[in-house]
Amino acid sequence: MNLPRFVLAEQHFPNRAIANIPEHIRRELSQADFVSRVPKGARIAIGVGSRGISNIATIVKSVVDFWKEHGANPFIFPAMGSHGAATAEGQADVLAHYGIHEATMGVPVISSLDVVPLGRTEEGIETYIDKNAYESDGVFLIGRIKWHTDFSGSLESGLFKMMAIGLGKFAGARQYHTFAYRLGLERVIRSVGLKVFASGKILGGLAIQEGAHHETAGLVVVSGAQGGKALMEREEKLLAEVKSWMAKLPAPEIDILIIDEMGKNISGAGMDTKVINRSINCHYNPFADTPVVHRIYVRGLSELTYHSAVGLGLADVVHDRLVADVDWNPTYINSLTASTPCAIRTPIHFPNDREVLSKIAPTVGKLELAEVTYCRIRNTLELVHLSVSENLVPKLFENVKVVSQPFEARFDQAGDFGDFHMVKDLPEDSGDFEELSKAGIAGRESVRG
Repeated sequence: MNLPRFVLAEQHFPNRAIANIPEHIRRELSQADFVSRVPKGARIAIGVGSRGISNIATIVKSVVDFWKEHGANPFIFPAMGSHGAATAEGQADVLAHYGIHEATMGVPVISSLDVVPLGRTEEGIETYIDKNAYESDGVFLIGRIKWHTDFSGSLESGLFKMMAIGLGKFAGARQYHTFAYRLGLERVIRSVGLKVFASGKILGGLAIQEGAHHETAGLVVVSGAQGGKALMEREEKLLAEVKSWMAKLPAPEIDILIIDEMGKNISGAGMDTKVINRSINCHYNPFADTPVVHRIYVRGLSELTYHSAVGLGLADVVHDRLVADVDWNPTYINSLTASTPCAIRTPIHFPNDREVLSKIAPTVGKLELAEVTYCRIRNTLELVHLSVSENLVPKLFENVKVVSQPFEARFDQAGDFGDFHMVKDLPEDSGDFEELSKAGIAGRESVRG
């Protein structure tokens, strides 16, 4: 195959982790105006989504405990549109796999696809809200503020998207994405979110921010007392902050990106489009400020994606086992509801890693296969620990450090790589590669030497 040698590398980002999550949440909620607005005994509907958010069970339990301590009767409901195969049982299972169920939370988890219509927006969009949430005394949302995989704007994924698509369940998600095809998803989220807020049911929520290490970096309580537009403006500022913390791939250009796992718990598109530089409609390298990636190889589905393979079509090649692992029912439902059929096209696939790389390496425009560059990551949420080909080292960004001596790629008898940390027993960097961990002339000259 003429594969180059590899090295282990680490990206260095500030760690913004909150030390005591329950105490932080209790303090934030206590300083807000919820207790004065909500009478004792009120039924509070706590909406939780489907993403793989760090510390989500701890976060939700802390919110539940706060409401209980102040005399409310909270319950949890899934706020996740068409996820979980668009069934009440499937959505409850998603939460349960994150450790969010009655036994751990101490309150009921009530899952249903029943909705209440709220009327039309000025664009003619019929809006809906989860029936159990509507019949409660108030809705409190818990959601992560993050860039969206399908579009770029000043308001993307977060509490407003949960108000719109999450609370709208399958009925709402299907209609909203249909309108978004013509109007754009950001406009639909803003319009529908304001209509849902106007129902008077939204108390506010807890906005979760994550840093480059996938750590819980921000837990900000936002109140709806000042109105929907004020809540929207607060979320825009939180999103701008999160974008400034974003982790990226370690070099400006990579020939072959190897991704061990993809899944709905990792990203709405299976892989973060703004990491891999693919649009949800499978366009190559549409984001100018994102490293260029020529080919993407995905090795498998994550355990917590429940066999949903949305985002499969963004890869150029996949392992046979990934295709065999797909449950096409939730995959079809989620992709077609979002009007993104390209995202579930089946790429070419081969039975092992060795054959995949031997077939795809000649397609990146390099006559000498030893010059093809590689980067291997576990998934698009975890970009600190990397394995990169030795020939990519001179091009690595300055925040990347090489932490091992070069090693040959190891394949087992089936022709597959081992675990992502298969070379963790290698000796640490002796210093020979310190200069190679910096992009620029110095690194390139060291390689030539």
